[in-house]
Amino acid sequence: MFLGVDGGGTKTAFCLIDSAGTIRARAVAEGAYYFADNAAGGVEHVVRVLEEGIRAVTGAAGITRADIDYAFLGLPGYGEVPGDVAALDAAPGQVLGHRRYACDNDMICGWAGSLGAVDGINVISGTGSMTYGERHGRGVRTGGWSELFSDEGSAYWIAARALNVFSRMSDGRLPEGPLAGVLRRHLGLTTDLEVIDVVLNRWQGHRSEIASLSPFVVEAAGLGDIQAAAVLTQAGQELALLVDSARRRLGFSATEPVPVSYSGGVFHSAAVLDAFTTELRGGTALYELRQPLFEPMVGAAIYAAKLAGTPLDAAALAALRSTSEITTTENHHA
Repeated sequence: MFLGVDGGGTKTAFCLIDSAGTIRARAVAEGAYYFADNAAGGVEHVVRVLEEGIRAVTGAAGITRADIDYAFLGLPGYGEVPGDVAALDAAPGQVLGHRRYACDNDMICGWAGSLGAVDGINVISGTGSMTYGERHGRGVRTGGWSELFSDEGSAYWIAARALNVFSRMSDGRLPEGPLAGVLRRHLGLTTDLEVIDVVLNRWQGHRSEIASLSPFVVEAAGLGDIQAAAVLTQAGQELALLVDSARRRLGFSATEPVPVSYSGGVFHSAAVLDAFTTELRGGTALYELRQPLFEPMVGAAIYAAKLAGTPLDAAALAALRSTSEITTTENHHA
């Protein structure tokens, strides 16, 4: 019996599977982002979330916590504050009552789900962006250094560059294209300068609000805006760079095929996906682009089985594949 936990900022998903590839129980609890502006706050908040979710899945499956052979818990923010790692590592033990588990960043859930926990690389581009890959038991993360100076190719990154283009169009530093009108209408601007009030005062610069503008960049590109199209193309190229850097750091040779999967709302843009695939295929490295196999919480449970030294066999994975829904738009920490 294997437990997978996919922690996120807004929700935490729990999945219990057995060695035959049957999903025994699922549950959803609130987000586990422990240093968010949260009244509960701290690692104790993580413990409370885990308590709620694990109680739900064990109850639904009719088992005790001692019956869980191994668990993998992907927690948002894990590893980003080194001083908190020991406390986060200890938190699941308070709930499970044993030490048959491992914790790491929730990006691993996306990788394990998308590729079935086999060697390769997964890139996530939602509000933020990052990649995670494994080869021969060694994992590497690239990107995800925060929206302030990184998260290239993400929805936030696209929107921030589009706002810059808007300001240049308004000034006359760039010829005005459809993007200007699209943003004026969506934001209800009375004057172009009002965009400062919207973004900095009303939205307080919150990254999710800013990132929500990215679909309008896609809309403007569809209307023929050259600058908007260029932003989307560069986003795809940046995401490919994240994959390529992960490949080199993992030690894949130029002649070794690398499985690559992708997830997150930004990839709903055909322009971004086309630029991403073109960039990957235009280099000398060999990449095998794959559609995601499982949703992240199922990936976490598959990874738990692998860490336990009893990975699911082909028949179990096939059974799991026939019953689990695939989600490619999960945002996670990114």
